[in-house]
Amino acid sequence: MAGATANVSGPYGVIELRKLYPKNITRALIIATLIHFAAIGSYYVMQWLKSEDEPIYSARVVLKYSDLGPPPSLSSSAAAPSVSVAGPSAKPTVGTPVPVPDAEISPEATIATQTEMANVSGASVEGAAGAGGTEITNDMKIEDDGPPPDFVPVEKQPVPIKNPPPSYPEIARRAGVEGTVWVKIWVDKEGKAKKAQVIKSDAELFNQNAIDAALQWTFTPAVMNNGPVAVWVSIPFKFKLNQAR
Repeated sequence: MAGATANVSGPYGVIELRKLYPKNITRALIIATLIHFAAIGSYYVMQWLKSEDEPIYSARVVLKYSDLGPPPSLSSSAAAPSVSVAGPSAKPTVGTPVPVPDAEISPEATIATQTEMANVSGASVEGAAGAGGTEITNDMKIEDDGPPPDFVPVEKQPVPIKNPPPSYPEIARRAGVEGTVWVKIWVDKEGKAKKAQVIKSDAELFNQNAIDAALQWTFTPAVMNNGPVAVWVSIPFKFKLNQAR
């Protein structure tokens, strides 16, 4: 029929778009979020797979200082000590055999034993006198480099294991004097008290007795990086009359 309007099964316009908009935007956000997490997750998974290595095992070897050999020289330009090798004092009686007539052969001649050959061919090595000769001993002791600084970082502080009390001065006992002396003790790598200094004192009568007692103290060595270190420790020595009786 001319001029008739076609019948559409379902109109589509602004109202339908408004109804579908929330659903479509939510679906798009979910898909974008999943893609984002998948990309980031794959990156970290790859990094984790690349970082897998064989486990590293560490072993700790404990040595005494007396077991260590002499340290190497720090100066590479230092000349090596001259060493002279002294030859045998007597000409060896053994060597290359030389044929001789039968008439000259002595019936008492014997072949030298291995012990005799070793005694004859052994050479002695001595340091040349006045030429920088050296003598190496098996028992070497590593000394401390000197007193440590006032502050030394440690992982474990020294702990007293032997702490005899100081003797009370007789003149102070008679005078009825009491007081405290603060002593700074140098504890070496073996835990021994090498030096003591008075840093504060209530009376000078007690100073020497406090120092004498401090030098008799022994400690467990201070530890840093799994090794002993020398440190200073401050110890108060209290002088009380009721304790001295």
